[in-house]
Amino acid sequence: MDATNIISLFGGVAMFLFGMSVMGDSLKKVAGSKMEMILYKLAGNPIKGILLGTGVTAAIQSSSATSVMVVGFVNSGLMSLLQSVPIILGANLGAASTPWILSLSGVSGGSFILHLLKPSTFTPVLALIGVVMHNFSKSTRRKETGLILLGFAVLMYGMEIMSGSVAGLRTDPAFTGIVAAVSNPVVGIVVGALITVVIQSSSASIGILMALSATGGIPINAAIPIIMGQNIGTCISAALAAVGASKDAKRAACIHFLFNLLSAVLLLPVYLTVYNLAGWTFGMEMVDPVEIALINTVYKLISVIIFMPLSKLLVAISRKLVRDGAEDAVLLDERLLATPSVALEQCLNVERDMAELASNGVRAAMEQFTDYNEKTAEKIESWENKVDEYEDKLGSYLVKLSSCELLRRDAVRVSQLLRCLSDFERVSDHSVTILRSAGELREKKISFSPAAEAELKVAFAATDELLEKTNAAFCRGDSQAAVEVEPLCKVISALCEKIRAAHVERLTKGECTIETGFVLVDILTALERIGGHASNIAGCVLEIGKQELYLHEYLHLVRHGTEFERRYADYAKKYTLE
Repeated sequence: MDATNIISLFGGVAMFLFGMSVMGDSLKKVAGSKMEMILYKLAGNPIKGILLGTGVTAAIQSSSATSVMVVGFVNSGLMSLLQSVPIILGANLGAASTPWILSLSGVSGGSFILHLLKPSTFTPVLALIGVVMHNFSKSTRRKETGLILLGFAVLMYGMEIMSGSVAGLRTDPAFTGIVAAVSNPVVGIVVGALITVVIQSSSASIGILMALSATGGIPINAAIPIIMGQNIGTCISAALAAVGASKDAKRAACIHFLFNLLSAVLLLPVYLTVYNLAGWTFGMEMVDPVEIALINTVYKLISVIIFMPLSKLLVAISRKLVRDGAEDAVLLDERLLATPSVALEQCLNVERDMAELASNGVRAAMEQFTDYNEKTAEKIESWENKVDEYEDKLGSYLVKLSSCELLRRDAVRVSQLLRCLSDFERVSDHSVTILRSAGELREKKISFSPAAEAELKVAFAATDELLEKTNAAFCRGDSQAAVEVEPLCKVISALCEKIRAAHVERLTKGECTIETGFVLVDILTALERIGGHASNIAGCVLEIGKQELYLHEYLHLVRHGTEFERRYADYAKKYTLE
């Protein structure tokens, strides 16, 4: 093997890795957003978990990506450690699909169908289609599909270059000596693991093995140990992802490693037994790319069958290796940024929690006027602090997420979450304003007149329903609740004006005091501003449903329609001061 062949080999590996990267990234954008959400939402019983792990890995063509994704889920508390085990097993099984695709490079024969299956026949066609779709299509999805085809074409071309560069190795004495060395099971496992660790891609590692097998110089007794080692080496990605993560995330990475290591430990004696019983000639039979894919699939399938009922045992061992300690789940794990659709879903969950805390704070603050409680007051203050923390962390995280490569609908969603974020934080601020007004009345030992209390009770009831409608709109995407928000805001604004006017009238009659008037004005101002923030949030919800409709357009339409007037009249009748 001369210098030219060595350069061709490394060039082929480089093209293979580049093609795999382009194809994998585009697959994650096109299919991955759905696959990731299915994985996140539907992980349940072991069988379902294995099927999900297999399906997602086959769809995005990367067991490492799936494993890293699972580590991120566990680290954020989205998935329990036990739930992660079947998905990790499935990810390993799903990775068996890649070698079957690569085995097309070994297709030979003179028939027309076999000729079509040869990479040299279909790769140029796929590359041409990919270039046309990526350069001339306006659809983001079609552009990404074009990149999938281009990545696959480059990958297969890299595979052909690798195969061509090593074609003459079968008769090379140096290569024969290396093959003899890796025929030792332990050496073969170590070599397979090291190659995979170095290039951090089991697909590329097995691609190199398949290219070598195409020379007819790789016997069974060398191929099987190397495949076992490659499966161990692929754990490096999950291990790196777990650095600095929570203990359960480290345990998930540990389970991934244990599964592949114990599979090799258990199945190696089985292989050696079969090898010794079959005799020397069995081990020296040469394998081709298709047989490499078959061996890899059978090995992974047997491993999954063995460990499928042992999930709890793997979890127990991982807990022994990674000891317990006081630790909270990470609110927003930056590892999830590698899977933007899942990171976006987690952001939505956090903002939903934020919305609930803000509205609960306002409700609790309004109740303080009738039944003041120090513990409740402390709770409202702690909720407000929590909302401030959410705003700070979620705002920074959403900015980072917005810099990722997002589908258009996800980019729009990130923008909406950022816009609603400050509104929820301000609603929470107003809960403290209302609470302090209640505290001021208590400290100064003053109170509103019965008429003012009755009027505030109506305004509080309307605000309570407004918060309910706003949260239903945001948390559940309820567009019907969203269109109810604006007329209710107008009713609350009108109520506040009437209450101010009524207070001035009572003040002239000596029924109220200036001191209580200041407190009353603070409360009414807070209620009106809560209404303004609720209106912004409802507008954003409707804007998500109709991406061409902007907030100012929405407000103009809803304030000048017969439906709006009907809803306003209904709420005005429901919340009247008379």
